[in-house]
Amino acid sequence: MLRYCRGMTGASDRPDRPDPLDDDLGWMLGIVFRGYVRAAEHTLADFPGGPRGYQVLTAAATGPARNQGAIAEELGIDRTVLTYLIDDLERPGFVARRADPADRRSRLVDVTDAGRVAWEQRRAALRQVEAHLLGALTPTESATLRALLQRVACSTQAIDPLRDLCQAVAEVRPEPAAPAPGQPGAPSERARPRAARPRRGSDD
Repeated sequence: MLRYCRGMTGASDRPDRPDPLDDDLGWMLGIVFRGYVRAAEHTLADFPGGPRGYQVLTAAATGPARNQGAIAEELGIDRTVLTYLIDDLERPGFVARRADPADRRSRLVDVTDAGRVAWEQRRAALRQVEAHLLGALTPTESATLRALLQRVACSTQAIDPLRDLCQAVAEVRPEPAAPAPGQPGAPSERARPRAARPRRGSDD
């Protein structure tokens, strides 16, 4: 992958040989993700609750009012942590809690006018971060990448990643070969069952 990246930038100081990372999706996603996270954390450093607070405000600003449990599940945030994040957003008046008419024990989270203005401002700043991150792509390529990532994200969110993805890996992973006699893990001679000896009768 380093050879490929240097080739994309015009450098060629490494011999032309296959790189095991050339098709490593995890490596590529990790590089892009870490770059985005660093830039996003800088952009949202002074935002109430930081990047996670922005995620909560986004959830409140982009859909119908939901209770805290639904937001926690959607964002993958612990409910106790979410409570603190909502507290952080309530202090500057970005969100407001109200009782859920369908369940008085539950609280809905509404975005306020001030919260929507703050969200739109930070969203515009993050768009600039994204444009910089995707600067190597043309506008058409960038739009295509976003569409493909959205499809993958929706598909991934619809499955149980711990169950379904691990099952998919198990289906393509070869079974480990049994160790040869004498190799570590092979059954010892003592562990092998011996053939039963015939019992001698009383008339022998």
